[in-house]
Amino acid sequence: MQLTYLSIKHQRQIRPRAGTHPLVSMDDASISSLYIHIPFCFHKCHYCDFYSLVTSPEMQVPFLDRLESELKALSRFAGPLKTIFIGGGTPTLLDISLWKRLLVKMHEFFDLDTCNEFTVECNPETVSEELLEVLQAGGVNRLSIGAQSFNPRFLATLEREHNPDSVIRSLDLAHKTGFTRLSLDLIFAIPGQTLTDWDKDLQMVTDLETSHLSCYCLTYEPGTLLWKRREQGQVRETDEEVAAEMYRHTVSFLKERGFHRYEISNFSLNGQECLHNLVYWRGGEYLAAGPSASGHLNGWRWKNEPDLRSYFDSTDLSSVVDVEPPDEKRTLVEKLMLGLRLNEGVKLNWPAAVKDRLTELAAEGLLEISRDNRIRLTETGFLQCDTVTADLMSYI
Repeated sequence: MQLTYLSIKHQRQIRPRAGTHPLVSMDDASISSLYIHIPFCFHKCHYCDFYSLVTSPEMQVPFLDRLESELKALSRFAGPLKTIFIGGGTPTLLDISLWKRLLVKMHEFFDLDTCNEFTVECNPETVSEELLEVLQAGGVNRLSIGAQSFNPRFLATLEREHNPDSVIRSLDLAHKTGFTRLSLDLIFAIPGQTLTDWDKDLQMVTDLETSHLSCYCLTYEPGTLLWKRREQGQVRETDEEVAAEMYRHTVSFLKERGFHRYEISNFSLNGQECLHNLVYWRGGEYLAAGPSASGHLNGWRWKNEPDLRSYFDSTDLSSVVDVEPPDEKRTLVEKLMLGLRLNEGVKLNWPAAVKDRLTELAAEGLLEISRDNRIRLTETGFLQCDTVTADLMSYI
């Protein structure tokens, strides 16, 4: 999955504007990061608001045909790629023969000789030794596996159709195949989940030789089945203070085991941070392929239209929505919103009104200001990240 904002409180931006693809009017560039979205799933999880759909296997070949034409069109804007992330959906639903074909084309279209990080998202049920060997041979060096929970009851609540044992099996296969960069996704504050339940999940993952963990607080995105079930009284949202206590426990538990929090929801051993996601959070530039994938270049932001039929109907570059031209104020807001999520914080040229408010928030113990005007959240501030961010955005 591409960049997502999941924390104790979720803040959602709606960008309704549409337009032509910004790259059409640009000269060749030298972008070093690429995101590819493969939307296929065998089941739509109740909490997921990413663009994904259940389709027949016959859709895979025409999808790959279209994706290859888009990647070829994007390649003129790419320099040697440093980071690649293939998310979804469930990318590992692609047939192995199509993975072979895609990876060959990736090497044909792009310079991958100095690629530091090539991540593929995996559903535990779709991982096989043959698939992992194909991915590794094609240059993939990092796997992100969606565990979510090791408790079958909570997996059922999330409508995740995998057995906890399959996570262990997929990790064993990854180790056997030679992958050393492994990440697991976990979700806390699931309805009915207690702090003890969450602690058991954390205990489990730290025994599995992973180097990176993404721990997200469950959010109820409007329009998802989980949101509808909550509105109908079928599930009850976890109390905010219980969710906060789970988060505090996560930070302290993982710190004791050598994992440092480098982003509000992401923890890693030293040197094992997700380099691709750091490009997002630091306001870097990246190309986007596949329906709903988002791109950023020269201050322009856009999103490929989240519709498979439209994707098939377009040629070369995708049709896009949510096109935003360069805007100084928006850029400042984005850097603030993204940078505050990082443990390193963010350094910007703050307007006078923001500087005054920063001083007040520092006095309240929510953030720290360094001598060079870099700001970072305190432990208390991280628990109120979205609130602090929204507060500061109102002064820009």
